[in-house]
Amino acid sequence: MAILVGIDEAGYGPLLGPLVVSAAAMRLPDEDLKSDMWQMLKGAVSLNKKNLNGRILIADSKKAYSKKAGIDHLQRTVLTVLKYLGQDADNVLSLLNKLCPNCLERIVKYPWYENIAEQKLGQNNDAISLCACVLSKELKKASVDFLSIKSICLDVGYYNKMVNLVQNKATVLFTSICTLIQQYFDEFGSENLQIIVDRQGGRADYRGPLLSMFNGAELKVLRQDENLSSYHLSLGDKQMKIHFAVKADSKYLPVCLASMTSKYIRELLIEQMNKYFIAHCAELVPTAGYWTDGTRFIEDLAKFCPNIKYNSELLIRCR
Repeated sequence: MAILVGIDEAGYGPLLGPLVVSAAAMRLPDEDLKSDMWQMLKGAVSLNKKNLNGRILIADSKKAYSKKAGIDHLQRTVLTVLKYLGQDADNVLSLLNKLCPNCLERIVKYPWYENIAEQKLGQNNDAISLCACVLSKELKKASVDFLSIKSICLDVGYYNKMVNLVQNKATVLFTSICTLIQQYFDEFGSENLQIIVDRQGGRADYRGPLLSMFNGAELKVLRQDENLSSYHLSLGDKQMKIHFAVKADSKYLPVCLASMTSKYIRELLIEQMNKYFIAHCAELVPTAGYWTDGTRFIEDLAKFCPNIKYNSELLIRCR
């Protein structure tokens, strides 16, 4: 059996709101590593929104989420997998406690997040239970198992602190990715561990950053080109293969699940931020936090709500 981990982020480019990096792990037969997992699990998951009928959508978050449709597909998928894992959540606080507990001490200090324990997710529990039951049966039939979903939530204040420390936001993102990789390496490094990371930007050579993050490791290049960078990394009696793949969030099921998880967390926290400021100033129009509209939101705060005081270090990213 192999352990396959997919990693992806949401919120790398925006001006407002958190950067979230997530990982989804599954165990499956070695011979199925290159199989079409949507076909393997077709009775429980789909790449398309139509005709789900008790199945969940697992796709790139950009296809799963839209401003018009909202977070329904993100929510149903993430909560179904958490239900399968025995980790029910019914409010924003409990969800974060399941996925990224290390951020809670920071998050609850933000004025706009202070009531997240009272913010219900509003899911259809009967539908979640049905989907989780269907998923469980299909996974068992395919000899596949979901092991975990984990996230790292870099709230704006923490993100600014980290970026100012290293003067490079790409390094901050890569450090978070490697933190998740390290967690799975510690747990499953004695097995056939395969890590797939959605590759963004022009970088193709990850040898230096990987050796910097995994000090003392032995690294072998398996492939390095414009589409895929693959490495075999060993340290002590543990080893793993790490693959940085272009468009991994549309090719590999666990990467898609990680993408949807990251997007779900980010959208929930952006929603809480919008609610807080609009409650103090009805003239404000909600923002998704991306650079142009995020700038508009900050300008509107100054224009319509000059009396609202906030710590800009907690609201606005430094880059």
